[in-house]
Amino acid sequence: MSASGARRFASIAATGSVLPERVVPNSYFESLVDTSDEWIRQRTGIRERHFAAEDETTSDLAATAARRALAAAGTAPEQVDLIVVATLSPDTPIPATAVHVQRKLGIGAPAFDVNAACAGFSYAISTGTAMVEAGSADTVLVIGAEVLSRFLDFTDRTVCILFGDGAGAVLLKPSDVPGVIDGVLGADGTTSESLFIPAGGSRMPASMETVAAHDHSIRMPRGREVFHRAVTEMAASCRELLEKNGFRSDEVDLLVPHQANARIMSAVAERLNVRPDAVVSDVETVGNTSAASIPLALDRAWRAGRVAPGGLVLLTSFGAGLSWGATLVRWTAPIPTPLP
Repeated sequence: MSASGARRFASIAATGSVLPERVVPNSYFESLVDTSDEWIRQRTGIRERHFAAEDETTSDLAATAARRALAAAGTAPEQVDLIVVATLSPDTPIPATAVHVQRKLGIGAPAFDVNAACAGFSYAISTGTAMVEAGSADTVLVIGAEVLSRFLDFTDRTVCILFGDGAGAVLLKPSDVPGVIDGVLGADGTTSESLFIPAGGSRMPASMETVAAHDHSIRMPRGREVFHRAVTEMAASCRELLEKNGFRSDEVDLLVPHQANARIMSAVAERLNVRPDAVVSDVETVGNTSAASIPLALDRAWRAGRVAPGGLVLLTSFGAGLSWGATLVRWTAPIPTPLP
């Protein structure tokens, strides 16, 4: 509540994103595993993705996306009260990647990470929104950033072809009317080994053996289950959110699903009966960037003029855990001119 007693809301003031310069086409994998450009496109919709340079880190990408969001909003870094970074590929186990971002922005705001894998951005924006609504922060950077190319086993064709690197950021500020209207989150730990990284934690500490066995890489032994659960949970969470807040699916101006697989996104949109031109899909040129995928796709859509103030935006994600979430937003940010 504000000092006047009126309810305080959070709104998205601007977004920003970045992709590494190196473009990796599907043909890159043809000499590594038994696959082809046609096979990858048919099953995932991915044509290419971006990989970070050897000296490029998750916090480098996160800081660049953050600067672009701040520039678009005309906000100085010193005005930021809180930094929340969603990532499964941190620079270091400790400290948090958000602390590295804080240092690179040259500010002293509190900073921490959230790890819900590919659903991380849903969890992070819910956290940032709650902080703004509670009056604990006025200007919050919520960032999804990943360098997943460092966590891939390039002998595993079911996984290595899927992922890319990148970062996206949203800048949250307080408002008198709902910007971020509502959100829902979910998880099912009984299926935690459907999609996971086996080693590197307390259960299986790093050793010569774990490195040799590629146990520090992403594994997806139950890909079919992940596919079906992704469609089911993303559609269900979106439907729950719309019904809870009194909206119909045909009122959605922009649907930004987690950019994991073109077939998954199409199935979610079909179940929700969202019109095709409202669905944002950039997986073809970006691949699955995990926690970065929603803010990255959202920023590219905003800068392309696909959403204007007053538009109803629905964001939804699914990832390891298994975990999922959805966020409903009334768009408030004007299209930046010129595009920064």
